[in-house]
Amino acid sequence: MPLVIAGAFELFTARMGEWWPLATHSIGGTDVTGVRFEACVGGRVVEVHGDGTEHVWADVIAWDPPERFVLAWHPNLTPEAASILEVRFREVADGTDVNLEHRAWEEFGAQVGGVLRAGYDPGWDVVLAPFTGAAVTSPPLHGACLP
Repeated sequence: MPLVIAGAFELFTARMGEWWPLATHSIGGTDVTGVRFEACVGGRVVEVHGDGTEHVWADVIAWDPPERFVLAWHPNLTPEAASILEVRFREVADGTDVNLEHRAWEEFGAQVGGVLRAGYDPGWDVVLAPFTGAAVTSPPLHGACLP
């Protein structure tokens, strides 16, 4: 049974480590043991390695559970700029519609921004496929609350 809006939001954020393909879409590859999503404005999305090393992927710049969150996205060892990642959740008759918008590529300059966008456009399909699968098979929330 597909998740309702609060469950989809919680799966995407608090339970990101359950579905994100860390081995292929992370800074550390196979050394990554998890990902942490700090659920508040000023929070971060953090990749955690087996040795305890952490790398920040993003900063939370808007937090409106369960309808949306916005990140300054910069998953790089030495970030020089950040794009904007906005994810919106909308309840529909058969579950939840999730809309991901990745923008502000101009922050990297015209040439680099274009190259990055060309890589991310098909990359999000790969990343979100496990989320979709988890959303369909995930058990419903039991008493969970979101700030």
